[in-house]
Amino acid sequence: MSNKISSCQETIFFKIIKRSQKSSLRKGKITTPHGQFSTPAFLAVGTKGAVKTLSPKELKKTNCEVILANTYHLYLRPQNTLIKKMGGLHKFMNWPGPILTDSGGFQVYSLSNLTSSLVKIRQNGVEFSSYLDGRKHFFSPEKVIQIQKDLGSDIIMPLDLCLPAIASKKEHQKAVELTIEWAKRSKKELGNNKKQILFGIVQGGIFSDLRKYCAQELIKIGFKGYAVGGLAVGESKKDLWRILKLMNKILPSHKPRYLMGVGEPEDLIRATQFGIDIFDCVLPTRLARHGVAWTTQNWQKFSKLDFRKSQLKNNSQPIMKNCGCDCCQNQFSQAYLCHLIREKEILGLRLLTLHNLWLIQNLMLKIRQEV
Repeated sequence: MSNKISSCQETIFFKIIKRSQKSSLRKGKITTPHGQFSTPAFLAVGTKGAVKTLSPKELKKTNCEVILANTYHLYLRPQNTLIKKMGGLHKFMNWPGPILTDSGGFQVYSLSNLTSSLVKIRQNGVEFSSYLDGRKHFFSPEKVIQIQKDLGSDIIMPLDLCLPAIASKKEHQKAVELTIEWAKRSKKELGNNKKQILFGIVQGGIFSDLRKYCAQELIKIGFKGYAVGGLAVGESKKDLWRILKLMNKILPSHKPRYLMGVGEPEDLIRATQFGIDIFDCVLPTRLARHGVAWTTQNWQKFSKLDFRKSQLKNNSQPIMKNCGCDCCQNQFSQAYLCHLIREKEILGLRLLTLHNLWLIQNLMLKIRQEV
């Protein structure tokens, strides 16, 4: 399939506005029933229907346009049927903008150790135990789509099989075959639903032939966008870039590409040069909850300030000069932030979260300006 296409061609909801002359970086716009967002975009992670420590109004102040929520967690509690009854996820959490929900497939496997039970993978889906109470549940591709229909999210993901990097090639081959089969069934289940946008997810670990095969089969099925899953799960950075380079050659360049789970600032910069349009990661909020903030001077290299350490307790400066976040704009000093974090005050977590998310969103803005 040729990747040559007009820079402003649309695929119903995705418009490429401008392409870089130096790399595969492109600036675009995605339109959903709940508004538009610019690409490259970073999705703030609101796994359980909330971005940790922040209200939707505060989230908007970080320049966030789109968030991610998790099908697995919302299905278990408060349950998708309740959210549907409350008017859908947007109304339930009072977020008016676009929402992407992942399938929960990763959580099915990653959280199974909390219940000391094995996930049972079958041709028609997966059986797992809830990490909340140990009760048995079953996800079929159809059920995952049905849950996301109840949630009413704008961009949805099919059930896939995501394995750790240490899994064997034989295991990854089986995962790819199931992922392709489940993708077909997911698309059929969605039907002629024009309110939700379904992506295909490319799996295959670090094996180039499996990745190529999976991508080509998903393209045959036909999706409005394509996600690259199963990375940031323990593979080397060398393997990460090798797989993204391959995906850049294979995936249709006129459709959006979503790299799941990658969030280090330097990685975001490099990944956009391989034509990645959408990112999500818990890192900005998780670092903040552990008392850590990103900082940068040139928007190329980034470092971390750890406010759990005492050497910051006498610094009267904000986290970062010329920073537009509420924390730095209101001149909260590093000394005060160090005090808040060491005393386990919730305000400290909130301020660092505001800063980290603002920094990431501003980085995406600067990347778009580079095109």
